[in-house]
Amino acid sequence: MRGYDAIVVGAGIVGAACALALREQGMTVALVDAATPGSGVTAAGMGHLVALDESSDELALCLMSLRLWDAFMHDHPGVGEPSRCGTLWVAEDEHQLAEAHTRAARLSAQGWHAEALSGDEVARLEPALRQGLCGGVRVRGDSVVYPPAVAQFLSEQFTRAGGELHLGRRVCKAGQGGLTLDDGTRLSAQAVVVAAGVQCARLMPELPIFARKGHLAITDRYPGRLAHQIVSMNYGQSAAGDDALAVAANVQPRPTGQWLVGSCRQDRRTDSAIEPPVLAAVLRSAIGLLPCLADMNIVRAWTGMRPASPDGRPLIGAHPGRAGTWLACGHEGLGATTAFATARLLTDQIIGRASQIDATPYAPARFAALAEVSDGD
Repeated sequence: MRGYDAIVVGAGIVGAACALALREQGMTVALVDAATPGSGVTAAGMGHLVALDESSDELALCLMSLRLWDAFMHDHPGVGEPSRCGTLWVAEDEHQLAEAHTRAARLSAQGWHAEALSGDEVARLEPALRQGLCGGVRVRGDSVVYPPAVAQFLSEQFTRAGGELHLGRRVCKAGQGGLTLDDGTRLSAQAVVVAAGVQCARLMPELPIFARKGHLAITDRYPGRLAHQIVSMNYGQSAAGDDALAVAANVQPRPTGQWLVGSCRQDRRTDSAIEPPVLAAVLRSAIGLLPCLADMNIVRAWTGMRPASPDGRPLIGAHPGRAGTWLACGHEGLGATTAFATARLLTDQIIGRASQIDATPYAPARFAALAEVSDGD
């Protein structure tokens, strides 16, 4: 049996960040993944680094992490193909415009520069947008990255720092004292960190993590036609219909000149197959803001399963029913944005260090049912 101070399950961008953060504290750490770093949920996402403010604790986690991202980009230029394109939130009606002004004030009050814009100002910034929009918010500090490349880089940094990487091995059982791999190997540790995305509930069925399906598409190369990430003010606010589908436009300019087009949220889906009506709804929503998209070639489309939680917050901290088990999961669409803050908060808790922000809103203990299980269950 091989022993460590900590084992992290899942080498996506969150798990890789956690493993490296723990190793940097001098702990002996193993990082385990059934495939390769960044090849799961991380590979399917859009890679936006964005300050979302649906709640004060969500904004606190985002801003903490975005500042850590700034430091990462400074120290490792070019890793993950970063683009500091900023986000342009667009308002299609007066209600959304009022929300945009509130967002600008809220972000600016927290030191994250955001400026409210009129319809004319939005049109001057992005001529490809349709005419007649009411206005919006420009958030200069937001960025776009390619998350799989970052996860791979973090995993390489982890091994160079002396961490041990176990790839191609699925975890059959995880709990107090360690875990068992599918080839029978037993790894022991004082702390087991579960950061396995939508697979978390397979390992521990009591976890309130469920898959929320999304569809994405990417265009051919059209360089110079879009400068900002364009997001509808309806993003994150649109209610799901009877088909459990919610759609809001989110279009990113990639460094290649391609446009990455999303997004939607779809519950009660367990397969990853592309659903043409859903993909069509995503494209229609984006074309509604950027009409020229209708004449562009779509070269690929795919789906991804976001690991969501019932209250929309990630679970970061100790499992209340399994001693020695720690959770870093349920980030839904903010895994890339909040990866570094998640790693910092989790490491702080494991080593007993004070954190920069209050970790209570993300504590797994808020789900009372978790305290009723044990490693014998």
